[in-house]
Amino acid sequence: MTGKTYAVTGAASGIGACLARILKDRGHRVIGLDIVEAQDHIDRFIPVDLADPDSIAGAVAVMDEDLDGLCNNAGLPPRDGLQAKILQVNFLGPRRLTADLLPRMAPGASIVNMASRAGAAWREGLEQVRRLSAVDGAGALERFVEDEALDATLAYNLSKEAMILWTMAETEPMIARGLRINAVSPAAVATGILDDFARAFGERMAKNVSRAGRPGAPEEVAEVAAFLLSPASGWLRGTDIWIDGGIAAFNTADALDLDGLRTGG
Repeated sequence: MTGKTYAVTGAASGIGACLARILKDRGHRVIGLDIVEAQDHIDRFIPVDLADPDSIAGAVAVMDEDLDGLCNNAGLPPRDGLQAKILQVNFLGPRRLTADLLPRMAPGASIVNMASRAGAAWREGLEQVRRLSAVDGAGALERFVEDEALDATLAYNLSKEAMILWTMAETEPMIARGLRINAVSPAAVATGILDDFARAFGERMAKNVSRAGRPGAPEEVAEVAAFLLSPASGWLRGTDIWIDGGIAAFNTADALDLDGLRTGG
């Protein structure tokens, strides 16, 4: 399981930087892709702006190594005024990058998509995700944002719903190619953009983090992503793993009134 080659987007900071370190520590070669130059724990850096299709094409053109895995980790938080860019960087760009890199994927390679617990309402968002998936071009994307009346938080949620649904949609075609694809959905994680999520989700996030005891650590998310990239997770296909400190369970137990099932309840 050593000596593999993995590409990680958003490798310059946060979860991506932690994942690069973990993979390097385990003896793998790491190709870092980011808009900001990544240096630590990176064997090769390739600049890419996932909001720019030409930048994606340029990055793919210089990728002359076969990959044992790709982690689509890069993303933007919910910041006002960036709605179209959030949709591009968090979903449309990674989808294009992955499609273009498929010829470089070695047999048995694994793709890991960074989704979010903010995408948990994907069932309700399905038709909107379908409309987003059909958007082509920057102008069309701006019109989509206006037509759908998306603020930054709604755009972020939609981008993560799309990542989860795309992962499901690609599972069988990837198996036919001899590849795997999975997603991970963290809740609040203590990275440099945690304050953006606190502003966007407000009291609901604060309450959930309080119940969990703390936000997640980026290393905790990166460890799960590293496992999904590795052959050890070979029978995991098309799954979405929640990394949320128990938050989803708390909320589900509340909604279903499960107090009576507790030990001694």
